[in-house]
Amino acid sequence: MTKEKPYWNPYIAGIGLGLTLLAAFVLMGRGLGASGAFSSIVSYLVDVFAPLHSANNEVYSAYIKGGNPLKTWLVFEIIGVLIGGFVSGYFAGRIKRKVEKGKTTSSFQRLLFAFIGGGLMGFAAKLARGCTSGQGLTGTPLFNVGSWIFLISLFASGYAFSRLVKGQWK
Repeated sequence: MTKEKPYWNPYIAGIGLGLTLLAAFVLMGRGLGASGAFSSIVSYLVDVFAPLHSANNEVYSAYIKGGNPLKTWLVFEIIGVLIGGFVSGYFAGRIKRKVEKGKTTSSFQRLLFAFIGGGLMGFAAKLARGCTSGQGLTGTPLFNVGSWIFLISLFASGYAFSRLVKGQWK
């Protein structure tokens, strides 16, 4: 494995992300997001294992009625994100088998908190009708009021909670 390369300049990365979002709007007619892909995959699996249930469920049937839910823009976007993240991590020398954690936290605690936090974020994404990327990257440029409220709340709560856990990472 090669030596770790420095992280990208955040301003350059932000411009790149903005251009990616613009390209998504121009070429695909829609913005970026992630939680819809999870909904599509779950709907597909429910339809495979319990087709009667998915046909009678309003949520699952909405995804199934348009054909194979795995052939949606968001599913391919997420596959690209996963592949791109792996390739980027590989060439930057950042792929390692380790748990990033503070000195006072065990690996089990860190993984447990990550799992719980991810579950809460997934629940919140469904409640807010979009994930962080969908609300923040797609909704705010479109001036959706709910997306702005979501993004401001996200940053405020992230800042508040960072004060609580700051000592664990020293």
